[in-house]
Amino acid sequence: MAVLTLLATSQRLPAGLLSGPAWRLLASSTVLAGAESALVTAVRDAGSEVRVEVFDAVRLAAVTKESGAALWLLDGADPAEFAAAVTAADPGVTVEELVGSWDPPGAQLLDVVAVMDRLRSPGGCPWDAEQTHQTLAPYLLEEAYEAYDALVDQDLAGLREELGDVLLQVAFHSRLAQELPPGQRWSIDDVAAGLVTKLVTRHPHVFASTVVADAEEVHENWEQIKRREKARESSMDGIARTQPALALVAKMLSRATRAGVEASLPAAEGPAEQLGQRLFDIVAQARTAGLDAEAALRAAAIAYADAVRAAERS
Repeated sequence: MAVLTLLATSQRLPAGLLSGPAWRLLASSTVLAGAESALVTAVRDAGSEVRVEVFDAVRLAAVTKESGAALWLLDGADPAEFAAAVTAADPGVTVEELVGSWDPPGAQLLDVVAVMDRLRSPGGCPWDAEQTHQTLAPYLLEEAYEAYDALVDQDLAGLREELGDVLLQVAFHSRLAQELPPGQRWSIDDVAAGLVTKLVTRHPHVFASTVVADAEEVHENWEQIKRREKARESSMDGIARTQPALALVAKMLSRATRAGVEASLPAAEGPAEQLGQRLFDIVAQARTAGLDAEAALRAAAIAYADAVRAAERS
Protein backbone atom coordinates (compact mmCIF):
# COMPACT_ATOMS: atom_id res chain seq x y z
CA MET A 1 0.00 0.00 0.00
CA ALA A 2 1.37 3.41 -0.97
CA VAL A 3 0.92 6.00 1.76
CA LEU A 4 1.40 9.72 1.34
CA THR A 5 1.67 11.58 4.64
CA LEU A 6 0.94 15.27 4.78
CA LEU A 7 2.98 16.82 7.60
CA ALA A 8 1.16 19.76 9.17
CA THR A 9 3.17 22.12 11.36
CA SER A 10 2.61 25.27 13.39
CA GLN A 11 3.61 28.48 11.66
CA ARG A 12 4.18 30.17 15.01
CA LEU A 13 6.81 27.84 16.45
CA PRO A 14 10.45 27.45 15.37
CA ALA A 15 10.57 25.17 12.33
CA GLY A 16 12.65 22.44 13.99
CA LEU A 17 10.26 21.86 16.89
CA LEU A 18 8.58 18.67 15.69
CA SER A 19 7.15 15.66 17.47
CA GLY A 20 9.00 12.33 17.78
CA PRO A 21 6.65 10.54 15.34
CA ALA A 22 7.22 13.33 12.82
CA TRP A 23 11.02 13.03 12.99
CA ARG A 24 10.88 9.24 12.73
CA LEU A 25 8.70 9.42 9.64
CA LEU A 26 10.96 12.06 8.11
CA ALA A 27 13.89 9.69 8.52
CA SER A 28 12.14 6.78 6.79
CA SER A 29 10.22 8.45 3.94
CA THR A 30 10.83 10.24 0.69
CA VAL A 31 10.40 13.86 1.72
CA LEU A 32 9.07 16.50 -0.67
CA ALA A 33 8.09 20.14 -0.39
CA GLY A 34 6.65 22.78 -2.65
CA ALA A 35 9.25 25.46 -1.89
CA GLU A 36 12.32 26.24 0.13
CA SER A 37 11.43 27.28 3.67
CA ALA A 38 12.67 27.35 7.26
CA LEU A 39 11.03 23.96 7.76
CA VAL A 40 12.86 22.48 4.76
CA THR A 41 16.13 23.85 6.12
CA ALA A 42 15.47 22.39 9.57
CA VAL A 43 14.69 18.96 8.12
CA ARG A 44 17.85 19.01 6.01
CA ASP A 45 19.92 20.14 9.00
CA ALA A 46 18.62 17.09 10.86
CA GLY A 47 20.01 14.82 8.15
CA SER A 48 17.00 14.12 5.93
CA GLU A 49 16.99 14.79 2.20
CA VAL A 50 14.21 17.04 0.94
CA ARG A 51 13.25 17.37 -2.73
CA VAL A 52 11.64 20.66 -3.65
CA GLU A 53 9.32 20.59 -6.66
CA VAL A 54 6.15 22.27 -7.83
CA PHE A 55 3.11 20.43 -6.51
CA ASP A 56 1.53 18.14 -9.07
CA ALA A 57 -1.01 15.62 -7.81
CA VAL A 58 -0.29 13.01 -10.50
CA ARG A 59 3.46 13.33 -10.03
CA LEU A 60 3.17 13.14 -6.23
CA ALA A 61 0.98 10.03 -6.45
CA ALA A 62 3.52 8.37 -8.76
CA VAL A 63 6.44 9.19 -6.44
CA THR A 64 4.50 7.82 -3.49
CA LYS A 65 3.77 4.56 -5.28
CA GLU A 66 7.37 4.27 -6.42
CA SER A 67 8.82 4.69 -2.92
CA GLY A 68 5.95 3.13 -1.00
CA ALA A 69 5.91 5.96 1.54
CA ALA A 70 6.28 9.65 0.82
CA LEU A 71 5.92 12.70 2.99
CA TRP A 72 4.90 16.18 1.86
CA LEU A 73 5.80 19.19 4.01
CA LEU A 74 2.63 21.25 4.04
CA ASP A 75 4.28 24.22 5.77
CA GLY A 76 1.01 26.03 6.39
CA ALA A 77 -0.98 24.79 3.38
CA ASP A 78 -4.48 23.30 3.65
CA PRO A 79 -4.18 19.50 4.02
CA ALA A 80 -7.74 18.89 2.77
CA GLU A 81 -7.01 20.41 -0.63
CA PHE A 82 -3.82 18.33 -1.08
CA ALA A 83 -5.54 15.13 0.01
CA ALA A 84 -8.47 15.65 -2.36
CA ALA A 85 -6.18 16.41 -5.32
CA VAL A 86 -3.93 13.37 -4.77
CA THR A 87 -6.84 10.98 -4.16
CA ALA A 88 -8.55 12.21 -7.33
CA ALA A 89 -5.32 11.69 -9.29
CA ASP A 90 -4.82 8.15 -8.01
CA PRO A 91 -7.34 6.45 -5.69
CA GLY A 92 -4.71 3.78 -5.02
CA VAL A 93 -2.69 6.17 -2.85
CA THR A 94 -3.73 6.47 0.78
CA VAL A 95 -3.36 10.00 2.10
CA GLU A 96 -2.86 10.57 5.82
CA GLU A 97 -2.21 13.69 7.87
CA LEU A 98 0.34 13.88 10.66
CA VAL A 99 0.47 16.90 12.95
CA GLY A 100 4.15 17.44 13.58
CA SER A 101 3.76 20.58 15.71
CA TRP A 102 0.80 22.56 16.89
CA ASP A 103 0.02 25.92 18.44
CA PRO A 104 0.09 25.93 22.24
CA PRO A 105 -2.55 28.02 24.05
CA GLY A 106 -1.76 31.69 23.59
CA ALA A 107 0.23 31.14 20.39
CA GLN A 108 -1.78 33.72 18.48
CA LEU A 109 -0.44 36.38 20.82
CA LEU A 110 2.72 36.03 18.73
CA ASP A 111 0.67 37.23 15.75
CA VAL A 112 -0.38 40.29 17.74
CA VAL A 113 3.27 41.13 18.37
CA ALA A 114 4.20 40.55 14.72
CA VAL A 115 1.35 42.66 13.35
CA MET A 116 2.06 45.47 15.81
CA ASP A 117 5.72 45.43 14.80
CA ARG A 118 4.75 45.64 11.11
CA LEU A 119 2.43 48.58 11.73
CA ARG A 120 5.04 50.51 13.68
CA SER A 121 8.05 49.73 11.47
CA PRO A 122 9.14 51.75 8.41
CA GLY A 123 6.71 51.13 5.56
CA GLY A 124 3.90 50.39 8.01
CA CYS A 125 1.01 52.63 9.04
CA PRO A 126 1.63 56.41 9.09
CA TRP A 127 -0.86 56.92 11.93
CA ASP A 128 0.69 54.21 14.09
CA ALA A 129 4.14 55.65 13.40
CA GLU A 130 3.11 59.03 14.86
CA GLN A 131 1.74 57.73 18.15
CA THR A 132 3.37 58.14 21.57
CA HIS A 133 2.51 56.88 25.04
CA GLN A 134 0.83 60.25 25.66
CA THR A 135 -1.30 60.28 22.50
CA LEU A 136 -2.46 56.72 23.19
CA ALA A 137 -3.40 57.41 26.81
CA PRO A 138 -7.07 58.34 26.10
CA TYR A 139 -7.57 55.14 24.11
CA LEU A 140 -6.42 52.99 27.03
CA LEU A 141 -9.18 54.43 29.21
CA GLU A 142 -11.76 54.37 26.42
CA GLU A 143 -11.17 50.73 25.54
CA ALA A 144 -11.25 49.71 29.21
CA TYR A 145 -14.58 51.50 29.64
CA GLU A 146 -16.01 49.83 26.56
CA ALA A 147 -14.98 46.43 27.91
CA TYR A 148 -16.63 47.35 31.20
CA ASP A 149 -19.82 48.31 29.35
CA ALA A 150 -19.89 44.89 27.71
CA LEU A 151 -19.56 43.29 31.15
CA VAL A 152 -22.39 45.36 32.57
CA ASP A 153 -24.57 44.48 29.56
CA GLN A 154 -23.59 40.79 29.97
CA ASP A 155 -22.58 40.87 26.32
CA LEU A 156 -19.89 38.17 26.29
CA ALA A 157 -19.44 38.32 22.53
CA GLY A 158 -18.91 42.06 22.80
CA LEU A 159 -16.56 41.54 25.74
CA ARG A 160 -14.38 39.31 23.58
CA GLU A 161 -14.00 42.07 20.99
CA GLU A 162 -13.43 44.82 23.54
CA LEU A 163 -10.76 42.82 25.36
CA GLY A 164 -9.00 42.56 22.01
CA ASP A 165 -8.97 46.37 21.87
CA VAL A 166 -7.55 46.47 25.41
CA LEU A 167 -4.89 43.96 24.33
CA LEU A 168 -4.04 46.23 21.41
CA GLN A 169 -3.20 48.99 23.87
CA VAL A 170 -0.90 46.65 25.80
CA ALA A 171 0.84 45.58 22.59
CA PHE A 172 1.09 49.15 21.27
CA HIS A 173 2.59 50.63 24.44
CA SER A 174 5.00 47.69 24.68
CA ARG A 175 6.11 48.21 21.07
CA LEU A 176 6.71 51.89 21.72
CA ALA A 177 8.81 51.02 24.76
CA GLN A 178 11.12 48.93 22.57
CA GLU A 179 12.20 52.19 20.93
CA LEU A 180 13.38 53.80 24.17
CA PRO A 181 17.11 54.43 24.71
CA PRO A 182 19.22 51.46 25.88
CA GLY A 183 18.80 50.90 29.58
CA GLN A 184 15.22 52.22 29.52
CA ARG A 185 13.57 50.08 26.87
CA TRP A 186 11.36 47.10 27.58
CA SER A 187 9.13 44.82 25.55
CA ILE A 188 5.90 42.86 25.80
CA ASP A 189 8.00 39.91 27.00
CA ASP A 190 9.09 42.01 29.97
CA VAL A 191 5.46 42.88 30.65
CA ALA A 192 4.49 39.19 30.55
CA ALA A 193 7.46 38.12 32.66
CA GLY A 194 6.61 40.70 35.31
CA LEU A 195 3.01 39.52 35.38
CA VAL A 196 4.03 35.87 35.77
CA THR A 197 6.38 36.74 38.63
CA LYS A 198 3.64 38.74 40.33
CA LEU A 199 1.05 35.97 39.97
CA VAL A 200 3.39 33.30 41.32
CA THR A 201 4.65 35.45 44.19
CA ARG A 202 1.17 36.53 45.25
CA HIS A 203 -0.31 33.03 45.14
CA PRO A 204 1.89 31.21 47.68
CA HIS A 205 -1.09 28.96 48.47
CA VAL A 206 -0.81 27.63 44.91
CA PHE A 207 2.91 27.84 44.10
CA ALA A 208 4.32 27.39 47.63
CA SER A 209 3.31 25.83 50.93
CA THR A 210 1.08 28.58 52.34
CA VAL A 211 -2.30 27.31 53.56
CA VAL A 212 -5.39 29.52 53.33
CA ALA A 213 -8.89 29.01 54.64
CA ASP A 214 -10.94 30.94 52.08
CA ALA A 215 -10.96 33.60 49.37
CA GLU A 216 -10.92 36.38 51.96
CA GLU A 217 -7.63 35.11 53.33
CA VAL A 218 -6.25 34.88 49.80
CA HIS A 219 -7.13 38.55 49.29
CA GLU A 220 -5.54 39.56 52.58
CA ASN A 221 -2.33 37.68 51.71
CA TRP A 222 -2.29 39.41 48.32
CA GLU A 223 -2.50 42.84 49.96
CA GLN A 224 0.21 42.02 52.50
CA ILE A 225 2.59 40.74 49.82
CA LYS A 226 1.86 43.82 47.69
CA ARG A 227 2.69 46.12 50.62
CA ARG A 228 6.01 44.35 51.14
CA GLU A 229 6.84 44.51 47.42
CA LYS A 230 5.91 48.15 46.98
CA ALA A 231 7.37 49.32 50.30
CA ARG A 232 4.43 51.70 50.62
CA GLU A 233 4.32 54.13 53.52
CA SER A 234 0.56 54.70 53.47
CA SER A 235 -2.58 52.73 52.74
CA MET A 236 -3.41 55.51 50.28
CA ASP A 237 -0.33 54.83 48.14
CA GLY A 238 -0.88 53.07 44.83
CA ILE A 239 -4.54 54.03 44.37
CA ALA A 240 -5.26 55.07 40.79
CA ARG A 241 -6.20 58.75 41.08
CA THR A 242 -7.64 59.03 37.57
CA GLN A 243 -10.43 56.54 38.16
CA PRO A 244 -13.99 57.95 38.49
CA ALA A 245 -14.34 59.98 41.67
CA LEU A 246 -17.02 57.84 43.33
CA ALA A 247 -14.96 54.70 42.76
CA LEU A 248 -11.87 56.55 43.99
CA VAL A 249 -13.56 57.45 47.28
CA ALA A 250 -14.84 53.89 47.73
CA LYS A 251 -11.33 52.52 47.17
CA MET A 252 -9.82 54.94 49.67
CA LEU A 253 -12.41 54.06 52.29
CA SER A 254 -11.77 50.35 51.72
CA ARG A 255 -8.02 50.80 52.09
CA ALA A 256 -8.39 52.87 55.25
CA THR A 257 -10.71 50.29 56.80
CA ARG A 258 -8.30 47.46 56.06
CA ALA A 259 -5.48 49.48 57.57
CA GLY A 260 -7.55 50.18 60.68
CA VAL A 261 -7.28 53.94 60.18
CA GLU A 262 -10.05 56.45 60.96
CA ALA A 263 -9.85 59.97 59.57
CA SER A 264 -12.23 62.83 58.82
CA LEU A 265 -12.30 65.27 55.95
CA PRO A 266 -10.94 68.77 56.63
CA ALA A 267 -13.63 71.39 57.18
CA ALA A 268 -15.23 72.44 53.90
CA GLU A 269 -15.07 76.15 53.13
CA GLY A 270 -16.39 77.08 49.68
CA PRO A 271 -19.42 75.71 47.81
CA ALA A 272 -17.31 73.30 45.75
CA GLU A 273 -15.64 71.85 48.87
CA GLN A 274 -19.01 71.51 50.60
CA LEU A 275 -20.45 69.69 47.58
CA GLY A 276 -17.43 67.39 47.53
CA GLN A 277 -17.89 66.59 51.20
CA ARG A 278 -21.58 65.77 50.72
CA LEU A 279 -20.73 63.44 47.83
CA PHE A 280 -17.98 61.87 49.90
CA ASP A 281 -20.44 61.24 52.75
CA ILE A 282 -22.90 59.64 50.31
CA VAL A 283 -20.22 57.20 49.11
CA ALA A 284 -19.30 56.39 52.72
CA GLN A 285 -22.94 55.73 53.58
CA ALA A 286 -23.36 53.56 50.49
CA ARG A 287 -20.30 51.52 51.42
CA THR A 288 -21.62 51.01 54.96
CA ALA A 289 -24.86 49.73 53.42
CA GLY A 290 -22.97 47.38 51.12
CA LEU A 291 -23.84 49.38 48.01
CA ASP A 292 -21.62 50.45 45.09
CA ALA A 293 -22.10 54.20 44.68
CA GLU A 294 -20.38 54.25 41.28
CA ALA A 295 -22.61 51.48 39.92
CA ALA A 296 -25.73 53.05 41.43
CA LEU A 297 -25.05 56.44 39.85
CA ARG A 298 -24.23 54.80 36.53
CA ALA A 299 -27.54 52.88 36.64
CA ALA A 300 -29.38 56.11 37.38
CA ALA A 301 -27.64 57.83 34.47
CA ILE A 302 -28.59 55.00 32.11
CA ALA A 303 -32.20 55.14 33.36
CA TYR A 304 -32.20 58.90 32.71
CA ALA A 305 -30.89 58.35 29.17
CA ASP A 306 -33.68 55.85 28.55
CA ALA A 307 -36.23 58.37 29.86
CA VAL A 308 -34.87 61.07 27.53
CA ARG A 309 -35.11 58.70 24.56
CA ALA A 310 -38.71 57.86 25.50
CA ALA A 311 -39.56 61.54 25.76
CA GLU A 312 -37.94 62.22 22.38
CA ARG A 313 -39.96 59.44 20.74
CA SER A 314 -43.22 60.79 22.15
